Amino acid sequence: MWSPNADHPLRRLFAGLTEQTFIQTIGVADPPLTDYLSAMLSRFIHIDAIYRLRDSTGKRLEEVAEMMIEAEAMPEGRTRREVHRHIGDFTLFWTGIYPERLNRLRSALSKDHFITSSTTASRASAPTTSPAPSRTTPTARRRRSCGV
Repeated sequence: MWSPNADHPLRRLFAGLTEQTFIQTIGVADPPLTDYLSAMLSRFIHIDAIYRLRDSTGKRLEEVAEMMIEAEAMPEGRTRREVHRHIGDFTLFWTGIYPERLNRLRSALSKDHFITSSTTASRASAPTTSPAPSRTTPTARRRRSCGV
């Protein structure tokens, strides 16, 4: 999967826009967070990176529910955490960049209609050595204030 270096012009553009938006819109200056988001945005330039997960037959997985089913079928370990991280990034991308797409993703005909949160994917992608985030951390407070 293609991922540009931190000094790549596209990555610098996303970093600048993300940082400016965070500071001006919600008053938050969080370099690790803006670095993470700018890296994700630059990774997701290619549609193949957004929909990189496949099922056992090679079919592209486009719904979060399908992705979760495949991830849960994997053995514990690094690869499973990476898949869960991708699911979390996938949901963050679509809800943050294209919130209007949520209606399509949650249509009654979609398996994703039954998914209410990407919290499971986010928690499953965390390294096993890290403690669970406290609800009182600055990041948790910012997420709650932003409605995330």
